[in-house]
Amino acid sequence: MPATMKTLNNISRSQAMYRKKTISAENLCPNHYAFVLAVCYKPGRSQDELARALCLDKSTVARALAHLEKHGYITRLPNEKDRRQYLVHPTAKMLELHPKIQLANREWNARLTENVSPEELEVFHKVLSIMEQNAKKITDELEVR
Repeated sequence: MPATMKTLNNISRSQAMYRKKTISAENLCPNHYAFVLAVCYKPGRSQDELARALCLDKSTVARALAHLEKHGYITRLPNEKDRRQYLVHPTAKMLELHPKIQLANREWNARLTENVSPEELEVFHKVLSIMEQNAKKITDELEVR
């Protein structure tokens, strides 16, 4: 079997290097860009919802959000319906950065998929989607234990 995960990880790390060199964002590392996209896509999500959406554990999300809050990218407000939860909202600083990340992602995807036919991309996305569903099923099973 091909080294699928190694290949996907190499692509991901290459994208992180590309983002680092093409996006000038103060006090952010490439791992934070996923948070910018997720928070701007659906403002007001809880930290738990972000953890599920990004497939990260709660402590990783809490640390990243603390960093983003400290540097003025987000605000965390108590959920009026459940005071134990905090809802995450983007600040103007994050909203200004969001389109730059989207543009970098579009450029990256265009360059990454050069020389790949639309038919090949369709099959590839279907296979990746199945693998993603399997991965989520596996991690959900681990949560039940």
